[in-house]
Amino acid sequence: MSTLQLLWFVLIGILFSGFFFLEGFDFGVGMSVQTLAHDEEEKEQIIQTIGPVWDGNEVWLLTAGGAMFASFPYWYASLFSGFYLILFIILVGLIIRGVSFEFRHRMPDGKRRRMWNWTLSIGSFIVPFFFGVLFISMVQGMPLDKDGNMMASFTDYINVFSVVGGVALALLCYLHGLNYITLKTEGPVRERARNYASFFYWILYVGLVVFAALLYFKTDFFDNHFVVTLLLVLGIVALTVVANVSVFKKKEMLAFLASGLTLILLVVLLFSGLFPRVMIGSEGYYDILIKDASSTPYTLKTMTWLSLTILPFVLAYTGWSYYVFRKRIKHPAIEAAGYEG
Repeated sequence: MSTLQLLWFVLIGILFSGFFFLEGFDFGVGMSVQTLAHDEEEKEQIIQTIGPVWDGNEVWLLTAGGAMFASFPYWYASLFSGFYLILFIILVGLIIRGVSFEFRHRMPDGKRRRMWNWTLSIGSFIVPFFFGVLFISMVQGMPLDKDGNMMASFTDYINVFSVVGGVALALLCYLHGLNYITLKTEGPVRERARNYASFFYWILYVGLVVFAALLYFKTDFFDNHFVVTLLLVLGIVALTVVANVSVFKKKEMLAFLASGLTLILLVVLLFSGLFPRVMIGSEGYYDILIKDASSTPYTLKTMTWLSLTILPFVLAYTGWSYYVFRKRIKHPAIEAAGYEG
């Protein structure tokens, strides 16, 4: 395995980490529209917290997919063909979620707007849930032939572990979104989001215990990388506790950062367990290794220079956009009354 191959494996992990940190709270906010808000004004307030940034956050996913295609075409071909239906469902979730922002805005109050509110929340749940199913199915191992073709049955995709993984990722995103709402709003929605987060963290603790047990019995992570896997699992638990305590003490920024870092550590856990593979064969045969799945050294070198040139501008623009839209969003009625928080 060359240095460039390892570098691009790490970079793809970083891109997915950035996607789940940034788009994760978008998904949580989307789910909160129908679970947290009590009226249309509160729903509008919640949506405004991500209005300027949600589409930019999705670029991280497009970049991760493009980077995978260019740097590891063998991995891309096996993953995208083998998980075609799951990725199609994810794409549908992204589409219905994306169009709902515009359509609900153009609909008068009534059934049609309520329909697009539901579409936003459902789409925001579908994407992280099926991403969790995809990643957990992948690390459990899938039936691959010597050419990297996947010949899987329904239970290879949908099983106890993959469903637990999907629910856990959706719940992590929901909590990340609630923490973002407390950070970005004023009024009743802010307090309600804090109360919801305090409750759902106790459910997450149970989920993390089940997830860790299934990770031990259903994958080879502890066999191959015992110390790293154990430290990452403990890190996820510790960050969850930090986020929970921060919610209780009303340290909103710390709670938001802790929930985001939890998602990042989860991606690191999955990628470290994969290493030095990119796809795992379910019977221990026909694993696809990093060294066998990558593009040519010239392609990797060219991509590295381009990335180093462009990346600083992208990060600077992202940081600037969040700085510009840093103010809290007020409830329209409260804002009209001159409430300052």
